[in-house]
Amino acid sequence: MGYTAIVDYGVGNLKSVSNALAYLGQRTLVTGEAGEIEGADAVILPGVGAFPDAADKLRQTGLDRAVLAQAGRKPILGICLGMQLLFDQGEEGRSCPGLGLIPGRVERIQTPYKLPHIGWNSLSFPNPSPLFRGVDEGVCVYFVHSFCGRAAREEDVAALAEYGPPVVAAVARGGVYGCQFHPEKSGETGLQILKNFGELNR
Repeated sequence: MGYTAIVDYGVGNLKSVSNALAYLGQRTLVTGEAGEIEGADAVILPGVGAFPDAADKLRQTGLDRAVLAQAGRKPILGICLGMQLLFDQGEEGRSCPGLGLIPGRVERIQTPYKLPHIGWNSLSFPNPSPLFRGVDEGVCVYFVHSFCGRAAREEDVAALAEYGPPVVAAVARGGVYGCQFHPEKSGETGLQILKNFGELNR
């Protein structure tokens, strides 16, 4: 039986993600080893905190190269800050390069509402994605963020939420996926999304 590698680079919500996948009967391995990431069927890049700190830690550990080496070879899912790191560039605190797997930038949400955006918000799906198979338009998922990705290509946007203006809630490009929300904290809907991801390479 294969496994999903959950990348441990010191800034991730590792336990909640691994617990959700274990509930679904999926085998996981929390790891900071490039060889174990290479041996996985799929890769999840979690993350909490600030973009430049997380990007620096990825590069210091060499795990940026480990993740990039698997792009195009197996499904990759970034969650919350992990999704933001998939973009070309982040503008939180200071301009900082991301992994460059999703064309675009990460910028502060321009909204009249309070930041951070914390709580449940509904999704719409401008483009079809296997990540949301069996998930109905308008379902609610759980967000905690002040910055969001701005995709350079509309076709890379898999889900949107409204928080004043539209906010990119999920991206998909080839085998690379990202959720700005936390599927592991989003009840049955989140479990369905994680189940769909787990079935992409099996």
